[in-house]
Amino acid sequence: YLDVLGRIPTVTELREFLQSKENDKKAKLVSKILNDSDYTEDYARNWSTVWANVLIGRNGGLERRTLISREGMLKYLRDSFAREKPYNTMVYELVTATGSTSPGDSEKANKDFNGATNFLVGKLEDNGVQATAMTSKIFLGLQVQCTQCHNHPFNEWKQQKFWEMNAFFRQTNVNPRRPQRDLENAKLFNQDFRGEGATSNASAKEAIIYYELRNGLLQSAFPVFVDGTEISRNGHLSDCDRRKELGKLMLQSPFLDKTIANRMWKHFLGYAFTKPVDDLGPHNVPSHPALLEYLGEEVRKNSYNMKDLIRWIVLSEPYSLSSKITSSNKSDDPLLGESPKFSHFYLRQMEAEELYQSLLVATRGDELALPAADQERLRADWMKQFVVAFGNDEGEETTTFNGTIPQALMLMNGELMKKAIESKEGGYIYKLAAGNMKPAEKVQYLFEAAIARRPTQNELTVTNQLLMREVERAYTKGKGKTTQPPIHFVANALQDIFWAVLNSNEFILQH
Repeated sequence: YLDVLGRIPTVTELREFLQSKENDKKAKLVSKILNDSDYTEDYARNWSTVWANVLIGRNGGLERRTLISREGMLKYLRDSFAREKPYNTMVYELVTATGSTSPGDSEKANKDFNGATNFLVGKLEDNGVQATAMTSKIFLGLQVQCTQCHNHPFNEWKQQKFWEMNAFFRQTNVNPRRPQRDLENAKLFNQDFRGEGATSNASAKEAIIYYELRNGLLQSAFPVFVDGTEISRNGHLSDCDRRKELGKLMLQSPFLDKTIANRMWKHFLGYAFTKPVDDLGPHNVPSHPALLEYLGEEVRKNSYNMKDLIRWIVLSEPYSLSSKITSSNKSDDPLLGESPKFSHFYLRQMEAEELYQSLLVATRGDELALPAADQERLRADWMKQFVVAFGNDEGEETTTFNGTIPQALMLMNGELMKKAIESKEGGYIYKLAAGNMKPAEKVQYLFEAAIARRPTQNELTVTNQLLMREVERAYTKGKGKTTQPPIHFVANALQDIFWAVLNSNEFILQH
């Protein structure tokens, strides 16, 4: 549930699985959450969030004076995942997109809207240097940004290859060129490229670009793909749409297959076959090269069906292993700098978005029927308190969500937590306190809601003591006139128990 849908299971979902006696109940569960229409919205929400963070960053579209529409990017991704669009189709659409970034309001919809444009629209400054680097890295697993200014000593990519790749983006333009304060949407479009230094009357048949070597000499470049395939040098769109040609060449590249297999493996197992995940090539040997190659080939054979790839990984033996450290696997620790052996499941912290969605599920806050845009806005507001984002010298976003004391205090005392565990009449906790379940059953329900297990005997002993204390307080306040404690005293005890469980390491860690 957490890795596929971005949230923990509900108590009902958990108990349904635990009560099943079928031998293949795990495979049936995977099939259910991938294919049942009841889970389509959760599936699309989770993967649109994952990919929006990859394509435009957690802060993409949220900054002031930005060309990116986060709403537009998420709408495109949600629609794509809900309709089970093949991965290669999505890649082609993202690389070749034209149109407006924002869908507009419901009264006057933007007919030119194409949410896929938000991938490139903020990456076209400085002649599309970021468009070149991020397209290569995200979809082909090729770290080319270091070769923009010089040959890389450890990478087979050379400076010439970077600018040959960059030439594919020179027909691409955005209007307005720079974000305005009250910008509602931007438009990505193609136009003829005559070459650098060309006059208005010059022919575009040889649309050349120049780059400077470290010794100051100028070199020229034309569009050539990473495998050496050349396309027309003509900059006229009527003769050659360079981004469409790039998209076609990318779909033929084996790097596309291996990169998505590598990225998805990291999502589910915590580590990719390479470090970093988007750096493939002979200079960075994968930990399990045969498996990576095999997964990439199977992705292509199965028409880039993302749900097939998810199914293979979550039903694999490595994903099913315990996170317990034993004498036989204690040496397998990637945190020490060694390549992962996947001999056990690696502990990792929930992503901030997963934590938010899981809090909603655990406290039934997800039962509020809100439009997707409103849900995203509330989540974005909550994320601001946990995620600090800033750019590095390669134009990438760096984020911190690492369980520090200030972050822990924000989780413990934040508004979302307060609202989640409030015990006032009509609330989730109050209804549980007023229900017909026995005290131990109420405690068990809270444990299952938060950490998907029953409480241990020791935990039941401690929580029972807490409940009995509240019973005594209620009886004392009633001056011995009642043998049944008022509901709000029980609710207060359940509130304390729930607060403790939700703030435990067990809730926030994947294990």
